[in-house]
Formats: sequence, C-alpha cells, structure tokens
Amino acid sequence: MSSKIRFHIFESASTFLHPGKGFTPVTEKFQVRVDPLTGRTGHFSHFGAVRQQKLPLEDYLKPEVKGFCPFCKENREKTTPKFLKEILPEGRVTRNEATLIPNLFPYDMYSGIMIMTDDHVVPLERLDERRLVDAFTLGIDFLRRIKSINPGLPYHVMSWNYMPPSGGGLVHPHQQYFATEYPGNQFMDEINASRQFHETHALNYWSELIKEEQTEDKRYIGRIGDSHWIASFVSLGILGEIMCIFPDVFALDDFTDVHINELVSGVLRIFKYYRSTGIFSFNASLFFGPESQKYFSCHFRIIPRTFLNMRDFAPDLNFFQALLSEPISVMLPEKLCEDVRMFFHAQNTWA
Repeated sequence: MSSKIRFHIFESASTFLHPGKGFTPVTEKFQVRVDPLTGRTGHFSHFGAVRQQKLPLEDYLKPEVKGFCPFCKENREKTTPKFLKEILPEGRVTRNEATLIPNLFPYDMYSGIMIMTDDHVVPLERLDERRLVDAFTLGIDFLRRIKSINPGLPYHVMSWNYMPPSGGGLVHPHQQYFATEYPGNQFMDEINASRQFHETHALNYWSELIKEEQTEDKRYIGRIGDSHWIASFVSLGILGEIMCIFPDVFALDDFTDVHINELVSGVLRIFKYYRSTGIFSFNASLFFGPESQKYFSCHFRIIPRTFLNMRDFAPDLNFFQALLSEPISVMLPEKLCEDVRMFFHAQNTWA
C-alpha cells in the first residue's frame, strides 16, 4: 500500500564571489522542506554556521545579577499567588521540590506555573529524574483538576522555557500548564490537518508518521515503551527539533504515570546530547487534544535555543520566524538523528 505521507524537499543553491577565496565563485546549497502534515515550509541553510554559545550560568547566582526571585524557597510563601479555593483548596500544592502556583500573568483562565526546584540555578545535569517526574506529575494532575472544573476547555498544554535566550522571565526552572480554547496557531494547524487526514484516509496521521519514519530510518531516533522519538522533518528550532509521539494517547486522561516516566526517560537522554554539544537552553511543549477523538496524538516537542554570539547577545530569532512565520534551521534532521541515536542506543531503550 502506498504511503499517505510525503516528504517533499526542494534543493537549490546560490553562487557568489567569495572574498575569503580570492573572489572566486562559491556555491552554497540550501533546502526548503514541506511539513507533511500542515503543508508549512521550513528553510535549511547556513549549515555549520551557528555554534552553541556558552553562557556563564554561575553568574546568575551573583546577588547583583540574580536580584529578587519570587520562586526561591525563602521568598515563595510571601511573594507568589495562591489559587482560589474552588480551584485548589490548598492554594498551592507541592511534591518534593515541585510547587504549583497560579501564573501572576496568566495565559488563560486557568494558568499554572510549576516551580520545579528549590535551587535558583539548575544546569541540565541537575535536572534529574526525580525533579522531572515530580514536575510533570504535579502539572498533569493540575490539568486534570481543571478539566473536572471546566470540561469546556478542550486543549491542554505544557510549555517550558529553560535558560536564556528561551524567553523565560526567570532562570529559576519553571514550566507553564494551562487549559484553553486557543492553544496557538501551530497547535490548531496540526489538529485541523490531523482531522482532515483522518477524514480522508481513515488513519491516524501520527501513527502513520511513526511507521514511515521507521521505514525510512533517516530521522527515527528510537522508542521507549509507548513513546517514539523522531528528528522532525521540518524543524521549528534553528539547531534542530526532536519530537516524542505517544500514538495511542489522544487526550489528557489517556496519559498515565507510565507515560510520564517514558517521557522523562527520553528527555534525560536528550539532555545528555545537549550537554555533549554545549546546548544550555531550550523551549519545549507537550500537547493534548480534546476528548472523544482518535486523530490527534499527544506529542512533545523540544528545540535548543542559543545566542548567535556573546558580543551582541544576538538571539537565534530573526525576521524569518518573527515576521514570516517561517522556521529556519542550520541542522539537517537526518544529521540530528544520527547524533542523538547513540544516546538512546547506549541506554538500551529500544522496545
């Protein structure tokens, strides 16, 4: 049976007279790829031109740099908000170091912040299994509570900005959890396209994508239990994107403690890869579709963030992403898959 998924790549090149090579003609190649689900395009160019920049994280512990942090344990009780009693009778809820509070600047009607650690600066090697499991467990429990209070909000999201230049307001590790009718354009494009794919082919796009990526074996990183890890064909991040798909998890209530452990297991392997390449910052999201549908599978996305240089602190976001809504990447997903696979193989995580 022929595949219902197509991976379109348009290759081209630009030729110019290079000043560093005596103004002789030099040709640089680039690609435009089409996302097989949404039809959105992404550019791949500047290969090897962007290097991870090391940020001295220890500087954030200096009083003159750190300033006041409401998430630190000594300040948390007096300076962070509490939930209404009808939402969370305790006001706040904790699990070891993880503490859930309302967002002082909410993204939606029910918007929570997960303070993940007591420590203010936590490098990747110290975001360990316990801390991650505690945060995800508490966050998913919060989303379930909100669902019981207001089942009319169909979409549930976890988002995570870690270290500059990811866009987080504080370096103190934290995540965002919220239920919403308006989960963002990327989410809505995906869910609408997933529905259309299901109506056209009577198949779940995400399950088919896993099969195709396993068959091609160019971007399929590995499997941990029910989770499948793939280097995205079109990357939303300049240094590549890794996606984790739970093909049989469609809505929040399908997501179990086992799935949380599988997610954390994969994330820890990605962190090892990040540390090996000097990556210290990322954005991540976990998406759940509405109940009573079988076409939009839960998936997790994570992209590295970096500065282009440490002189100007130029971020890795430019007019392409900000104004054209076009992702650009300097890392081909096939190369990313090759580099990350060894961290999955080494842990014997193939199912």
